[in-house]
Parts: sequence; structure tokens; C-alpha cells
Amino acid sequence: MILDGNSCEKPQIDYPCEWGYKIIGTDKIKLEAVVFDIVGTRAYKTKGGNSSSKGKFHSLSMSCRVDSQADRDAIFKAFQNHDDVKMVI
Repeated sequence: MILDGNSCEKPQIDYPCEWGYKIIGTDKIKLEAVVFDIVGTRAYKTKGGNSSSKGKFHSLSMSCRVDSQADRDAIFKAFQNHDDVKMVI
């Protein structure tokens, strides 16, 4: 990815590349299952994130190789549409 600090244009992203997503939900175990459901046999890494002060929400960071903008967007959309995910960043 190449960023120009003086430009208002979208950054240029060179594919394939490693891309990260943060998903937030109410159940840590279900979030892990969601990642597997969506990326399947694709190699990926997860890292546990934070929990809200009352323990109601949990985050999970996930990264995997994406081959194109369409691939990246499809994964994002799949997380966004999953019932166990409240938010994806």
C-alpha cells in the first residue's frame, strides 16, 4: 500500500496482500467460529481483542491474504451480514 500524505485520493493497494478485520460480537467463541465459517480453508490468523467493561461485547482481530478489492470486500460483507457479528471494522 502506498500512501501520499498530501493527497485526498484513495491509497493504492497492491494485491495480493495481507488484510486485517476486527469483528465485534457478544460471544468470544462464536466470533472464532464466524471466522472459520467465512474464510474456511484459507490461511488466517486471529488475535483476541478487548472486552467491554461489563463483558457484554468482545472483539477479535483476524487477518488473511486477499487477492483483490472484490475479495476483500466480500469477506467484509460476509462478516457484516453474519448474525453473531455486531460490527466489523
